[in-house]
Amino acid sequence: MGRYYNGDINGKFWFGVQASDDASFFGGEKSEPSYLEYSFDTKDLPKIQSGLKKCWEKLRGHKGKLDKFFQERHSYSNEMLEQSLEVDAAKVAELLEWYARLALGKKIRNCVRKQGSCCFEAEL
Repeated sequence: MGRYYNGDINGKFWFGVQASDDASFFGGEKSEPSYLEYSFDTKDLPKIQSGLKKCWEKLRGHKGKLDKFFQERHSYSNEMLEQSLEVDAAKVAELLEWYARLALGKKIRNCVRKQGSCCFEAEL
């Protein structure tokens, strides 16, 4: 069972890696019934870009390897990632969190650039 986000952007949070409130990292406004509602607009672009920069910094030296790893597979295990990235289990968990966050942040940024705003709901 997965948790999804829907609205101006759509996707699925990474199971066991990414929290439903991960978009809070990039700023924006949220409300909290049984799901989180996020709203971003052009005034949020500096915060979004700052968040993306931090993601890239945390992934330094590993992003290209992660891109290649996931382009070649439809499923994975942490053990496979440990071997491929030559890191321990704790580092794999950290890298996956930042990698998933980067993907979400890029969707948010691209939506705001294209439409001027980005609103979506995230399941809890």
